[in-house]
Amino acid sequence: MQITGTHFNYYYVCHRKLWLFANGINMEHSSELVEEGKLIHETSYPQRSERYEELEIDGIKLDFYDARNRVIHEIKKSDKVEEAHHWQLKYYMYVLERNGIEGVSGILEYPTLRQTEKVELTDPDREAIARMEEKIKTIIEAEQCPALVKKGICKRCSYYDFCFVGE
Repeated sequence: MQITGTHFNYYYVCHRKLWLFANGINMEHSSELVEEGKLIHETSYPQRSERYEELEIDGIKLDFYDARNRVIHEIKKSDKVEEAHHWQLKYYMYVLERNGIEGVSGILEYPTLRQTEKVELTDPDREAIARMEEKIKTIIEAEQCPALVKKGICKRCSYYDFCFVGE
């Protein structure tokens, strides 16, 4: 199985969500919050598609990549799971580096908050990503779905109904 940025994001958000997603149980198609995020992504920077290119490599898909300056632009709706966003973006940089594209940086953009944050990939990050890839594979390949862990973000998750159907 090829690891993607979404896997890295979900690893930080919820191991159960990661396992469900990776094993073909996708709930995003019925989520209003996911639709809202897509709308923000499509409408926040309409001129981007003219200046930057879309890049797909090793299972990741970068919507906005500035090849001249080697900058990945990652747009997010809110900063509620900011650590997950950081690691997703760092994973994108790691994959590009692994494919011979050196010196890549990233910018996390929260248009509704009017915030941006520059993200760099460090040597300790590279080591952590290698370990996380193994942990992600272990979770994904497990026979059983990880147990439910109630978190503050559960009520806004597209998998909420699936996880809490018996309550």
